[in-house]
Amino acid sequence: MHSIYTFVTGPLVWVAFLVFIGGLAGKFVYLTSLAKNKDPYVFSYLHLKYALRSIIVWLIPFSTRNMRLNPVMTVVTFAFHICLIIAPIFLLAHVIMFEEAWGVSWWTLPDAVADVMTWVVLASIVFFVVRRRVVPEARYVTGPKEFVILGLVALPFLTGFLAYYQIFDYQTMIILHVLAGEAMLVAIPFTWLSHVMLYPMIRGYMGSEFGAERHVKDW
Repeated sequence: MHSIYTFVTGPLVWVAFLVFIGGLAGKFVYLTSLAKNKDPYVFSYLHLKYALRSIIVWLIPFSTRNMRLNPVMTVVTFAFHICLIIAPIFLLAHVIMFEEAWGVSWWTLPDAVADVMTWVVLASIVFFVVRRRVVPEARYVTGPKEFVILGLVALPFLTGFLAYYQIFDYQTMIILHVLAGEAMLVAIPFTWLSHVMLYPMIRGYMGSEFGAERHVKDW
């Protein structure tokens, strides 16, 4: 069991990060090349001021008409993304591992706050699953892979919580936790989770077109 743990927390971590970074870089190059081939003038529309304005505005809760029309979805979506990003970065156990490996550390979350954020992520995923089953427009674009991806996002948080509180066998759960995190990283460039990169690209283009060309807001 120790050799498996050493492998998944050592070489496999590097593989996951290389696939994650390389996959996103490759997808960026592919999409920008595709956009340029289909519309040679696409980059001439880009305008830094309006691109940044759009990106920033859409990152503020209830700043757009669509957000105000869907308040529950807005609250859940923002809470989900905030906790999804903040909890892993500032979790004490993760910071300690990073310090041991690289000699660098930073501020950490209290355990109680990390627990709450974990539950927010898991509850949000349940909400997204139910929504994709009951809301017609969401159900129309949902297939089995969407539920698999939501499961991939949930697993690192669920297994991490179970490992921390030593529910079931600790060694098994911590290995599953690391594997789940690596699986999510690997999946990001090749699934709709890649909106982590696509968001600024899309918003930058839309903001530039609406602001610089049409002289209207895109929200």
